[in-house]
Amino acid sequence: MKIYSMTATFGKLEHQTLNFQPGLNIIEAPNEWGKSTWCAFLISMLYGIDTKERTTQKLLADKERYAPWSGAPMEGRMDICWNGRDITIERRTRGRLIFGDFRAYETDTGLDVPELTATNCGAVLLGVERSVFTRAGFIKMTDLPLSQDDALRRRLNSLVTTGDESGAGEQLAQTLKNLKNKCRWNQKGLLPEAEAERDRLEEQLRSLQDLNLQAQRLQERQQELENWTAKLQNHKLALQYAQAKEEIRHLQEETAARDAAKEKLQQQAAQCRELPDQEEIGRNIQELKRLHNESISLQMEQQMLPQAPVRPETPQYFEGISGVQAQEAVAEDTARMHEYHRAGKTQKTVSAIGIAAFAVALAIRVAAAFLPAMEMVLCLSALAPLAAALILLIVGAVKRRKLRKNIAAIVFKYGNDDVQKWQEEAVAYAQILESYDAQTAQYRQTCEKLNQRREELIGKIQQLTNGASVAECLEKWEAIDRQWQSLQEAQREFQRMESQLTVLQAMTKEVPAPQQPDELTHTMAETDALLNSAAFEQKQNQLRLGQFQGQADAMGQESTIRAQLKQIRQRIDNLEDTYLALELAQKALSSATNELQRRFAPRISKRAQELFGQLTSGRYQKIMLGEDLSVSVSALQEDTLRSAQWRSDGTVDQMYLALRLAVAEELTPDAPLVMDDAMVRFDDERLSTALHILQELANHKQVILFTCQGREKTLQGEM
Repeated sequence: MKIYSMTATFGKLEHQTLNFQPGLNIIEAPNEWGKSTWCAFLISMLYGIDTKERTTQKLLADKERYAPWSGAPMEGRMDICWNGRDITIERRTRGRLIFGDFRAYETDTGLDVPELTATNCGAVLLGVERSVFTRAGFIKMTDLPLSQDDALRRRLNSLVTTGDESGAGEQLAQTLKNLKNKCRWNQKGLLPEAEAERDRLEEQLRSLQDLNLQAQRLQERQQELENWTAKLQNHKLALQYAQAKEEIRHLQEETAARDAAKEKLQQQAAQCRELPDQEEIGRNIQELKRLHNESISLQMEQQMLPQAPVRPETPQYFEGISGVQAQEAVAEDTARMHEYHRAGKTQKTVSAIGIAAFAVALAIRVAAAFLPAMEMVLCLSALAPLAAALILLIVGAVKRRKLRKNIAAIVFKYGNDDVQKWQEEAVAYAQILESYDAQTAQYRQTCEKLNQRREELIGKIQQLTNGASVAECLEKWEAIDRQWQSLQEAQREFQRMESQLTVLQAMTKEVPAPQQPDELTHTMAETDALLNSAAFEQKQNQLRLGQFQGQADAMGQESTIRAQLKQIRQRIDNLEDTYLALELAQKALSSATNELQRRFAPRISKRAQELFGQLTSGRYQKIMLGEDLSVSVSALQEDTLRSAQWRSDGTVDQMYLALRLAVAEELTPDAPLVMDDAMVRFDDERLSTALHILQELANHKQVILFTCQGREKTLQGEM
């Protein structure tokens, strides 16, 4: 198969096309250009995308990893040449099924190619399964070492052991394995089934024998219970006979007690005929008790009354007067104080005039001293002012003294000269006195009401007791009430005994004496309990016997089970012989296969050794491939083979490239060889040699080499 072109809407690729030529195709592009995406697209177009794959923390599923970045549906096209026919393959996304719409048709005519389907396209075109192609014909730098899977191992093994891919030896081994597994595989197969059937029959036989044994024991227990029940019933009859005799005696005693109660009732009724009515006595007792209790409550109320209000302390200057009078007295004293103060101011004015007149007289006398001619006249004229001044001063002094005395008397009365304070004290005194008067009036009113209620109660009690004491009346009436109660009690006792006697007469019956001797000592309750227990156990045993019989019937006859068990044991012996024969056949086939597999490594190793020798210019002439596809090599002048861990990274890449090319020649001769940066760590000399090998290989199959370096193109131009 050869690829002409690929057109992809896949990951970062958006309707991009990549064309190829027959032979060697070197596609040089920088990192992140999409080389790995084109490789993944090629695999997906051939084998499809696993839509069941799920993304994990370490791996991103292809359906998510290569979803188009533009959000468009994933789709692609490949133009190829297969068996001389130009064919176009198309895959598109249909709904949620990625790449689910598949079509393969002839490019020129458009006719469908029915042999190619969405599931078998890659296997038909390349001749190998997906896992084989990705390990043999698809080479990336990240997975140059060749790893195994079951499909790759099967194809390689078939080629090197039988020379073809028919897989006859493998099929024979699988057939033997299937037959052996059919006989026994873990806990499944014909042999475990037969053994399970044998175990089931043996268990069924044991269960049937156990059921028969248990049924026999139950039957024996049933007989014991029947004997025990007969003894209990005889004992119960004996107890009933003794109880009947005791009931007759008790009936006689109860009849005598009933007669005595009747006589007592008659005597009590005769005593009560002369007594007052019981209902009236009861009402009187209740009423007297109520009045007495009410009297006691009234006394408690009187005792719990608060003390009479105490007259508040009165200032000495308000003693003996009311609040209104106190306010009026303060108003009068306040008016007098204002009057005294005004009079004082007037006397000060008169004194000032006297002082002025005295000053005038003194001035005239001084002028007379300086004017001798007018001395007489001036002296006479000074006498009048002087006399007037003296009179005014004397009168003013007398009045001021009287005013001060009056003011002092008022101040002494109140203890201060603050008129405002006098008025506030008078108002406060009036309020306190008013509150005291109100409390006193309320207290007197409460006392009067209590006294009135007390007198009313005393009157009612005297009217009810006719003047007797409460204690005497209560004692008398309660005695009468007790006699009536005794009569009622005697009536109730007689009725109770009459009813009890009627019941006893109905319950008392004749019981025959037991026929068998009674040796048991249980009470009646214990006997009934034992009889019930025995009856219950008999019933349960009967049910269990029925169940055992049903289970035994369901299990079948013992002879039939033994016959079946004999047959299944014979079948197990035959299956064990068959299983042993299959094991021997497997061992013989495995021995033959191992002998053939010894040719596996030399066949691949020989071609890989030739390629590796060319790549290393003859430095490494010997290469060994193990059954697990592990590789060991030795260089010139080395006596031992060493694994890849002993070689440089570039040499390891060349070693695995030689192995991969050898495997690809064997397994995918018609498939293109795709390489993705597989020779990055090659030096120029070995890279040139590798390109020559690929060029030779390209004469027989298409080779597609993706690279991020320019060396491959340059060396190809020099070839």
